Amino acid sequence: MTTTTPSDVRPDPPHSPDDRSLTAFGYRQELHRSLGRYASFAAGFSFISVLTTVFQFFAFGYAFGGPVFFWAWPAVLLGQLMVAACFAELAARYPISGAIYQWSSRLSNLTFGWFAGWIMVIGQIVVVAAAALALQMVLPAIWSGFQLVGTDPAPTSADGAANAALLGVVLLALTTLVNVLDNRVMSVVNRVGVTAEIIGAVLIVVLLLTHSERTPGITFHTEGAAQSGLFGALLVGSFTAAYVMIGFDSAGEMSEETHHPRRTAPRTILTALGAAGLLGGLIVLGGLLAAPSLTDGRLAVDGLSYVLTSSLGDGVGKVLLADVVVAIAVATLAIQTAACRMLFSMARDGQLPYSARLARVNPRTGMPTAPALVVGVLAAALLLLNFASPEAFLAIGTTCIVMLYLAYAMVTGPLLVARMRGRFTTDGTDEAGAPLFSLGRWGVPVNALALVYGLLMAVNLAWPRAAVYDPAGGHWYFQWFTVLFLGVTVAAGVAYRARKARATLPAEAVAPA
Repeated sequence: MTTTTPSDVRPDPPHSPDDRSLTAFGYRQELHRSLGRYASFAAGFSFISVLTTVFQFFAFGYAFGGPVFFWAWPAVLLGQLMVAACFAELAARYPISGAIYQWSSRLSNLTFGWFAGWIMVIGQIVVVAAAALALQMVLPAIWSGFQLVGTDPAPTSADGAANAALLGVVLLALTTLVNVLDNRVMSVVNRVGVTAEIIGAVLIVVLLLTHSERTPGITFHTEGAAQSGLFGALLVGSFTAAYVMIGFDSAGEMSEETHHPRRTAPRTILTALGAAGLLGGLIVLGGLLAAPSLTDGRLAVDGLSYVLTSSLGDGVGKVLLADVVVAIAVATLAIQTAACRMLFSMARDGQLPYSARLARVNPRTGMPTAPALVVGVLAAALLLLNFASPEAFLAIGTTCIVMLYLAYAMVTGPLLVARMRGRFTTDGTDEAGAPLFSLGRWGVPVNALALVYGLLMAVNLAWPRAAVYDPAGGHWYFQWFTVLFLGVTVAAGVAYRARKARATLPAEAVAPA
């Protein structure tokens, strides 16, 4: 790979072992290396953002699965832990920004890795939009004045969908500003936000469990799942868990800004997913146990916001919802940051349009400014779909999950091939001289299961179920939105690669006969 590096880059700190490690991969230290272990953990945890995603998709999971949808949670967590274990190995060996793109390229070839990075970064942009939409699930429940459009705050209504888009655009403007200021500002916002989210999540779990109206045995009840059968209900109900437990690779994405990344990133990838998985599962369980009613229809529409304000009272409930707002804002910021690093990494290798501009790092702030603006503008443009139809809310959410699952599979697949061919080494030491994180003899079975799980889940999420994606009928493009969006993404990538290849041919090779 080739890299373009400005001459005025200021390494931070100069000539550190971490910088020399990056130099070994052919890159010069440009991003400012200022993140410690907790900041690295915060990068992964805030992307997952258990409060954002559980509050955003709980109602959907319950609407299709009833109480039994809870059991999709541990199944998805187990599958994603296997993926995360593979990523932890790679983060220790390739501590480079643009993790998915870099890992896939080095395990297979540049073309395959490019498509992995391309799908990943488009997926990340969609995730940014989806996270920003989550404000609609919380802000109007805190104060009706946040319903700026119409009167119905439900995200499935026309008023709620339009209001969600408006609130999301405002949030994106703020996160884009933070992403161009300074990576130390971004890190502080991330750490404070994640700390507040963890405290809030623990309080929510404790309060919900102490206000239980029923026993955990309710999770075995299949009411609400009859319309599609128990298995079908679990497949659709798994959307909630699948949407929550993505983005743990962000700790690897920030490797070039992390001290001792070979040692730090593998640990924080696993701890971020483990902590989010545990807290999220307990929140889902607590919501089911504390809900005033499982049959009045409100749990399938208003979700956890309804449970908090009804069970804990307006005062305590709204304070906790305010903490959820903080989590949503920090999650949107973290996801946008991860997308920026992916764009920067690919552009640094000259692999994107306008690469020279996208790869430029402000030497004062240590931030790639152009990628932040690109991600913010494109995510805001996606939000405009919500003005077209409420179904866009779900279409955007599931599309981003599928994109990330496919990108993950484009890493676990080549990694499995490399293991089988003996090309993946488990040797090496981290910055402290300890052996690099390794799955050892469990590498092949864990890797194989991670790949199979990822592919099957991607198919499950993308399957064009009319009852899920177009319940009102008449919007075939939303029913097929995920498949169409993925097709357009791949086609655009093929077209760009073909044009780029043609442009690099000698003039006589492309001249007409």
